[in-house]
Amino acid sequence: MTRFALIVNPTAGHGRARSAVAPALAELQASGADCTVRESASLPDAQQLAAAALADGNAVVAVGGDGMAGALAGIVASAGGTYGLIPAGRGNDFARVLRIPSDPVAAARLLVAGATRQVDLIGVSADGQAEVTVAGSVYAGVPSQAGEIANATRWLSGPAVYPVAALRAVAGWKPARFGIDGTAGQHDFPGYAVVVANSPYFGAGMLVAPPAHVDDGLLDIVLMRHGPKLAFVRALARIKDGSHTELPEVSLYTGTELSVTVDRPMPVAADGETLPFARPLPAGQTLRIRVLPAVLTVIAPPVPAAG
Repeated sequence: MTRFALIVNPTAGHGRARSAVAPALAELQASGADCTVRESASLPDAQQLAAAALADGNAVVAVGGDGMAGALAGIVASAGGTYGLIPAGRGNDFARVLRIPSDPVAAARLLVAGATRQVDLIGVSADGQAEVTVAGSVYAGVPSQAGEIANATRWLSGPAVYPVAALRAVAGWKPARFGIDGTAGQHDFPGYAVVVANSPYFGAGMLVAPPAHVDDGLLDIVLMRHGPKLAFVRALARIKDGSHTELPEVSLYTGTELSVTVDRPMPVAADGETLPFARPLPAGQTLRIRVLPAVLTVIAPPVPAAG
């Protein structure tokens, strides 16, 4: 029987993560599973708790949102461990693409069933900084600024905070020029955003990169080029179903590694959290991003058969 260590972000989802623990734990214990629960004080603390749990032979289960999911995925992958999710944040995009249920009891049943699959992760580094591993996507521009606004917003809870934050970010947007170089080619352009995606979703179900797959060994790169601010508002209105990619300002590419620069200081985020070395990324500093193919063993439903 697998031993599970539940690492909990007690603030995720305005307390939803803490509330999810009791029903999930009851389901796991009823199945006879050996479980421990640890609440984290921060994402770095969660990573330390996960490392200790892995050293003791546990499968690590992240109870929280996308920030927690991304922070622990790299720790588990580097240790060659097994990873599970009980989604309880505002976005839950990594769990969404893996088809992990939002109900904590159903998610716990999936853990007990124990089916696993291998998925890709993303490595991100900047000049003079150690590489960090993230799960879903890395992004700069309006989305990263919107993420900071969303994380600071207390008067609005749930997924609705993301489109509201994006509109506020667009309203205050100042021109920026992005440089991209790598296996997806060279692109130098004024614009609103760069998204480098492993998962098709970010921002609580926004279908930002419709062709993306978490197990294809590729990064999907979405560029939002310059246009009237109304163009970005149109993209935001269509991003829920992925039809924003039909707009002339939006370009899609694939690659395995790339570098990104911006001509002014800008926060760069991943999995709903600003990267620690990009608060903001200095103007002209190179951000390096690469796919890490099939490095994570995650407990998730099997991939549906094609056709």
